[in-house]
Amino acid sequence: MTAVSSRIAALRQNPVALLMVMAAINYVGFASWSALLNNFAKESVAFSGRDMGLLQSIREIPGFLAFTAAAWILIMREQTLAYASLVVLGVGVALTGYFPTIIGLWMTTFIMSVGFHYYETMAQSLTLQIVPKAQAPRVLGRIGSAQAIGQLSAFGVIMLAWTLFNPSYETLFLVSGLVVVCAGIATALFFPRFNGPVVQRKGLVLRQRYWLYYALTFMVGARRQIFMAFGGFLLVEKFGFGVSKMALLLLITYAINTIAAPRLGGAIARFGERRTVMFENITLIIVFLGYAVTDNPVLAAFFFITDGVFFTLTIAQRTYFQKIADPADIAPTAGVAFTINHIAAVFIPAVFGFIWLWNPSAVFAIGCGIASVSLLLAFLIPDDPSPGNETTFEARGNAVQPAQ
Repeated sequence: MTAVSSRIAALRQNPVALLMVMAAINYVGFASWSALLNNFAKESVAFSGRDMGLLQSIREIPGFLAFTAAAWILIMREQTLAYASLVVLGVGVALTGYFPTIIGLWMTTFIMSVGFHYYETMAQSLTLQIVPKAQAPRVLGRIGSAQAIGQLSAFGVIMLAWTLFNPSYETLFLVSGLVVVCAGIATALFFPRFNGPVVQRKGLVLRQRYWLYYALTFMVGARRQIFMAFGGFLLVEKFGFGVSKMALLLLITYAINTIAAPRLGGAIARFGERRTVMFENITLIIVFLGYAVTDNPVLAAFFFITDGVFFTLTIAQRTYFQKIADPADIAPTAGVAFTINHIAAVFIPAVFGFIWLWNPSAVFAIGCGIASVSLLLAFLIPDDPSPGNETTFEARGNAVQPAQ
């Protein structure tokens, strides 16, 4: 066997390699869709801020329904469902340019989002099952880097194609979607099946001792949707950023992330989940305040990049859960967590779309308040989370127990 063959064989047997490849494919599709969406919606469908808010709410419905993944894994393996989700994502992206109406964009967005959110649910479950706790922050950082590479590739190709050839939106969406479909099928054929060390419980799991994880998940979903729905739209509507500028901005963001994500994962391992979640929320408060008050397009672009880079730190919430969870709860809790994450996400973009029509700055001011609540919750994460030590309340209770 040649050296190349040996490396390929080793790669096939590496579950982290599988997770990184799937993450890159997933974000090639989602990044292509995201890079084109604001301009396509504005130029081809004549979207307003209200319309964009409604679209983003529709995009989040599959995330809200992520708990239904528990039913699918009764009849298929999680890894198989992840592959199928990538194909559905690609189909949704490929169809987008051919339906330049409000209803058409809602329909293709929903299809794309089903694939994206089911994949994310399965990927989170597989990662926390397969990767040991001590290695999780760094591995999640590497996966974040793979996501950034996928995004970087998508944004780079779109920017280059738009500059050199000025293709139609139909062509860009179609090619992007077909790449995802073909890559997802190829990955399924290349890698074997992997299993975690603990058999997962079937059905849904909702436990009182995970309440802080649920609360943090809810808050990150709420504040993230404000940025997702209106961060890029602000740059397009207020500052007139075109397709090439938006693609360049995203290109810069994920070029930074390819280098920064593994290092940020290492920082989580070094400083712990408590300090990391605090720092991430403080950063987001600054970003939202900046969005609310700035009239400078350069500063607005800087805040956009800052949020995109430091969002990687939200993986600290996953490693916090991994440390406090019963290992058999990871798969069933993944779907529950995604649903909780998307409770606010379903209505916030639509409601805030109306607020946008009144005062765009108010949207980001409210986001600052949401991030502040999330920061307060971060103080409840113990320095050394574990089963029985899920919050600082339990840590204090354990500290005052009399000696036996």
